[in-house]
Amino acid sequence: MSKTFLVPKRPPRQASPAALRDAIRDHALMLGFDAVGFAPATLDPDARAQRLGRLMQFVEDGWQGDMGWMAERTEQRADPQTLWSGAKTVVSLALNYAPPGDPLAVLDRREQGAISVYAQGRDYHEVMKSKLKLLGRFIWDTYRHELKVFVDTAPLMEKPAAQAAGQGWQGKHTNLVSRRFGSWLFLGEILLSVELPYDDPESDHCGQCHACLDICPTKAFPAPYRLDARRCISYLTIEHEGPIDEELRPLLGNRIYGCDDCLAVCPWNKFAQASAHAALVPKETLDAPALAELATLDDAAFRQRFSRTAIKRIGRDRFVRNVAYALGNSGNPKTSLPAVERLINDSSALVRDAAIWAKTRLT
Repeated sequence: MSKTFLVPKRPPRQASPAALRDAIRDHALMLGFDAVGFAPATLDPDARAQRLGRLMQFVEDGWQGDMGWMAERTEQRADPQTLWSGAKTVVSLALNYAPPGDPLAVLDRREQGAISVYAQGRDYHEVMKSKLKLLGRFIWDTYRHELKVFVDTAPLMEKPAAQAAGQGWQGKHTNLVSRRFGSWLFLGEILLSVELPYDDPESDHCGQCHACLDICPTKAFPAPYRLDARRCISYLTIEHEGPIDEELRPLLGNRIYGCDDCLAVCPWNKFAQASAHAALVPKETLDAPALAELATLDDAAFRQRFSRTAIKRIGRDRFVRNVAYALGNSGNPKTSLPAVERLINDSSALVRDAAIWAKTRLT
């Protein structure tokens, strides 16, 4: 999203491009960002054609599934200049959300729900947006350079921008990998109207490793660096609105919102330190909650429990659909079957369908 700032009364401070870059970096770190990088907001024709070609191939293959917005504004996604022709520099900002423990340990506790690490704290959009606005305000008030702020809400390809700014590289699982933070970074961007000295782009350090591809329960990677979202558990449990294909339901296990398998197994995570951001620390109620309890949530209780989290945006019915699948995969009829049977008469057809399937798994 973009942000417009009022003109302050004091005159702008003069600074060389290098001094301005250093001031922005220092202020960003002071605000709590964990990493800052600078990249050109313009692409050479070959780079633009390559980026656009990969995106169009993804859409033509239909791998975006229900995410119709991925097929829209492809030109804008491929080049920041189409978002704002006045942009000269992309400032890439990152927040570390690395978990304190092993996020895959919960997968063995089949009567508890596995929620992706990124969704266990406050909605990162809120956390990132507030910090980006403060940094944007500092730049505008102090130096009066025009800018636009983005956090996962506009067609700006943040991972290629982060790689160009030296933040990391897109690994074989298509997510950003950092030598310092592993796979656990939230990204946001500021487009600036002034040209600044740029950081060197990061190169690919995946080497021969393919652990992220091998661990995927649903085999969502047709090839390294390529993801078929229609088989991705994160997509299925979050973005997909209808019933999940029956062949994939057993493979969900107890994952009820997102999936961290390909992220967590990355060897570069050995360098990551647990996040120090209080807002991003997992809430106790979201760390391996009991599935039977979650199955009792009505709409009001769902909204209250998941207020100010990313989970709230998918709505109660889709979430309880996921819970029903997980109950069916629990392997414990004594605990899970009563919860499933209550859902068979749910007001939502989506939930009822999932509950009926779960009952067949438990009886």
